[in-house]
Amino acid sequence: MKTLTLKRHLTESFKSLRRNGWMSVAAISAVTVTLLLVGVLLSVLLNINKVAHDVERDVQVRVVINRGTNKEQIKQIKADLTKIKAVKKIKFSSRKQELKNVIGVYGDDFRLFQGDSNPLYDVYIVETNSPDQTIKVAKQAKKIKNVYDARYGGVAAKKLFKAVATIQKWGLTISVLLLFVAVFLISNTIRITILSRKDEIGIMRLVGATNSYIRWPFVLEGAWTGLLGAVIPIILVDFGYNWAYAVLSKSFEGTAYRLLTPGQFLWEIDLLLAVIGIVIGALGSGLSMSKFLKI
Repeated sequence: MKTLTLKRHLTESFKSLRRNGWMSVAAISAVTVTLLLVGVLLSVLLNINKVAHDVERDVQVRVVINRGTNKEQIKQIKADLTKIKAVKKIKFSSRKQELKNVIGVYGDDFRLFQGDSNPLYDVYIVETNSPDQTIKVAKQAKKIKNVYDARYGGVAAKKLFKAVATIQKWGLTISVLLLFVAVFLISNTIRITILSRKDEIGIMRLVGATNSYIRWPFVLEGAWTGLLGAVIPIILVDFGYNWAYAVLSKSFEGTAYRLLTPGQFLWEIDLLLAVIGIVIGALGSGLSMSKFLKI
């Protein structure tokens, strides 16, 4: 496409946006609402995926030691655990420390269990080389002498991953549906523009203008509509996530779980929203023009 022709198409697309007035505003508003919802959904889905990944990495085997086991026997349990190939790291936690952890989480009411009334067990906390090895390690640990039980968070983790997969599936489905709605609305707006200029388009076709020459101003108008509609969602998603991160990240302090920092992904979300806006705008316009030019 020649520079002069491109310049003319850009000028025509701007004029058409102004000429359509409230219809353009309606189309831009539809894109704004759609992309805002898509941006929020993507931010939520990415963070859910991040936390699920942290949970997966944090799945551990808790090897519970029989009461009355002496120090030498406890050392032997550690030696036997070390022999298991999938074991990466072993950490001892006494009954006393376990109770402190419970008090730290659930409050001072549990202090009444201090001393001889402590119902908890000494445990070895075992980390595996990969999360999918926890079940295997737990089964092997149970066979070790003086081991009361070997527990792992695998069942809860599996339920979490299943819930995450469901949320991701529905989130993406809703996002796609919203984008289809935006394309439909832009397509209708451009169709009204086409009908208002059908005489002009008819004359252009009579004098030999190609379909692509006629189509480009409308496609560019749709692209501008989509891009303008992406501006507010980008601003709101950026400010909203920075605020949410500042508030919610405090809830994860002291745990192995973290939210994505704004710098990790927001620029990608911003770029994606701008590109999606341009694409659905151009696509909606292109569809309208294709139907009209076939007549």
